[in-house]
Amino acid sequence: MQLMLPAFSTSSNDMIKKWETMTSNAGSCEVDVWSYLQQLSADGISRAAFGSSYEEGRRIFELISEQIFVAIPVINAVYIPGWRFVPTKANRKIMQIDREIQTLLKGIIQKRKKAINNGEKAKDDLLGILLQSNTHENHDEHDKNHGLTLEEVIRECKIFYMAGRGPTAVLLTWTLILLGKHQDWQARAREEVLAMFGKSNPNFQGLNHLKIMNMILQEVLRLYPAVTQLTRMVHKDIKVGDIFLPAGVMVNLPILLVQQDEKLWGANAKEFNPERFNKGISKATEGNMSFFSFGWGPRICIGSNFAMLEAKMALALILQRFSFELSPSYTHAPSGLGTLQPQFGAYIILHRL
Repeated sequence: MQLMLPAFSTSSNDMIKKWETMTSNAGSCEVDVWSYLQQLSADGISRAAFGSSYEEGRRIFELISEQIFVAIPVINAVYIPGWRFVPTKANRKIMQIDREIQTLLKGIIQKRKKAINNGEKAKDDLLGILLQSNTHENHDEHDKNHGLTLEEVIRECKIFYMAGRGPTAVLLTWTLILLGKHQDWQARAREEVLAMFGKSNPNFQGLNHLKIMNMILQEVLRLYPAVTQLTRMVHKDIKVGDIFLPAGVMVNLPILLVQQDEKLWGANAKEFNPERFNKGISKATEGNMSFFSFGWGPRICIGSNFAMLEAKMALALILQRFSFELSPSYTHAPSGLGTLQPQFGAYIILHRL
């Protein structure tokens, strides 16, 4: 994660510069931060995955986002075995996008492999790390079949994109909305950031020691998880409390409902109160598995650390340079289309500090 911090910093600073230009005359302006934070997420993950090839990476991000948008109605429809192989309009579109993604990824990977074979040092982005690891394993084992195949490298890159595409933008958007409403917590977070970094660029060690910011982000995740539910299959017969679950049954875990359940979180469960995370997640949940915004166990979201680090970097830079409040034009309407998004945008009034 530490190796990817410069990519997050560059993408966040690019966004901040745009906002500073927009506020340069009057000192303040109204911004739909949702659209900017989606772009930030795309840029951040593209730079972290492909480094200097992030423009090509951004096109892949856009294609995967389009593919997911097309696939959601298919996934939510009644399940018919083998239906994904039927050449419907949606299935053809999904396969066409997948072929384009494969072609772009293969081109980027082949160019990078050629550069490495010509003696160029591997870059510290995801692709560089994968290819360098692959090269070392092949060399160490003297076996060309050892390590990742081209198809496996492509799959890893696609998983990285899918895992990181939504959480950061969603988390930052709801954080700015809630801090725009709760000015006291915004002020506390800014005070902590300025005490740690002043006006300097945040660093990895410092970001990991921002307790108030971490409390705020955990509370935002509790109230507005990027994904509102998880589905898991039971692999063997099991009894949970008084309920018997046979093998093969699909179980839906309603994250949003559990994390706002008054029986688990108290009478103020639906209120924004980061103080509940003052002593960590275990204390806040009282040992219950009632907080799982990124999932839990061996199948926890692989993009969770990525999302949290990028969110901390972006939020720290924003707090250093702006104060902000909710715009009168903001309409609160969380909408679940793949991720929990603001249906009518997230309009914030920025004030340059």
